Amino acid sequence: MSGSHTHPLYLEGASPVHRLPAEVKILAAFVGVFAIVATPREAVWAFALYLAILVVVWCIAGIGLRWLAPRMLIELPFVVLAVLLPFAESGDRITVVGLSLSVPGLLAAWNILVKGTLGVLVSLTLAATTPVRALPAGLSRLHVPDIVVTVVTLMLRYVNILAGEIDRMRTARIARGDDPRTLHQVGATARGVGGVFLRAYERGERVHLAMASRGFTGTVPLSSAPAGRVDWCVGLAPTVCAVAIATTAWMV
Repeated sequence: MSGSHTHPLYLEGASPVHRLPAEVKILAAFVGVFAIVATPREAVWAFALYLAILVVVWCIAGIGLRWLAPRMLIELPFVVLAVLLPFAESGDRITVVGLSLSVPGLLAAWNILVKGTLGVLVSLTLAATTPVRALPAGLSRLHVPDIVVTVVTLMLRYVNILAGEIDRMRTARIARGDDPRTLHQVGATARGVGGVFLRAYERGERVHLAMASRGFTGTVPLSSAPAGRVDWCVGLAPTVCAVAIATTAWMV
């Protein structure tokens, strides 16, 4: 995978967070999200502490709210679901500003919003500080199966190419008078998706043959040095704090 292909979620920088090996950041993000999800929804103070840990990491890595805010829109469908829950759920109800809201629905909405938002923020932090080309090596060092690493590597390499093809096909259809917003164009859209799928399948076969002819054995070569003891201690420090917070929240 060429190092010249930079993912749009990656934020160029030379901070200590950027310099950490990928396997450290992947494990830290995974365990951190697990700790957030496992935290009782009633422990509001715990979620505030999680956010404080993230703010410290952002300050060190040079990640600003202006960069994070537009990328948080991926969470919008979950926000819509959370807003509807207090009106749709049954159970005890309270009146807020003249609206009758379900207490279980409010708790469920809070649970979705806070955990989903923190999970997305952790993922964005990982993406902003980890180059795409470093992810396969990090996954390999975490003993992820080779076939999974290979699939992830090729997906990261070719997803932008496929997205570009879809955009060019859409532009060509509009140039020929097509209106993709109308319902009667569903068939044409479906045929376009099928065409992209066939192209992706054929390209995958050609890429596999080309890689096999060059001696590819199913293992992604590791091009960087593994993480040292200091890297693990420094990189996992926020995660250890998150696990301690989650444990304390259950004990309290």
